[in-house]
Amino acid sequence: MGRMARATANGIELEYETFGDPQAPALLLIGGLGTQMITWDEEFCELLASRGFHVIRFDNRDAGLSTWPEDSYELEEMAADAVSLLDALGLPAAHVVGASMGGFIAQLVALNHPERVLTLTSIISGPSGADQVPPTPEANAVLLARAPETREERVALCLHAKKILLGPADPFDETYERAKIERAIDRAYHPAGFMRQLQAIAGATSRLARLSSVRVPTLVIHGDADILLPVENGRRVAAAIPVARLLEIHGMGHDIPKRVWPEVADAVAALSRAHSAC
Repeated sequence: MGRMARATANGIELEYETFGDPQAPALLLIGGLGTQMITWDEEFCELLASRGFHVIRFDNRDAGLSTWPEDSYELEEMAADAVSLLDALGLPAAHVVGASMGGFIAQLVALNHPERVLTLTSIISGPSGADQVPPTPEANAVLLARAPETREERVALCLHAKKILLGPADPFDETYERAKIERAIDRAYHPAGFMRQLQAIAGATSRLARLSSVRVPTLVIHGDADILLPVENGRRVAAAIPVARLLEIHGMGHDIPKRVWPEVADAVAALSRAHSAC
């Protein structure tokens, strides 16, 4: 189990947790829309740590136990949060890994703060703005569902969303998913933060042209059955970055399911070796 703590970063408080050897190269995990750091499963974090990383996961602003601001913000500010967290931890740079909205943020860290990024991994993410391929109507309905009133209704809605967004190669494990969802809801339920993050995503402009300036080793991972951020989004990001490798995973939806954890961990570790060889 990791070590939980709080850091003052970019004028707010960020809850974070670390795994592995503090002397190992840092790997920063950035989560997606409305998710908390516990969405990055402990087992997956330990798996990454076993590949030789000091793994850091954290609650984005407006999620989990980090600060819930009342005003709107942009994805660039969330990228600045991540960099400021590295400052607070005394880390000059890190391997940066982001999933979904976290991939948007990770790309912005690489673009706006290139000296702080050793490698970039963008998972089930995209380029934003006019170059973003939109979700299917079914996925969009999940994204825009109204926040329920009761705990059980919240759990049911989250279970429905998870089931819809899973890929066909990953059977729905209700017991496992329910336990994760209940833990997250009981830890911090914050639909207003979800909406502010969604507004930040909606207000983002395309990064596609700018991504050609990324020079660090880059890995783009996407499931070919993703209906929320269809796989063409990942393909566009990978094509835009001269040094990127695209890893498409058959049957994977908008999720990082258990069956792919070893493959993803190995790919991120191989990417770090590419950086070391530079």
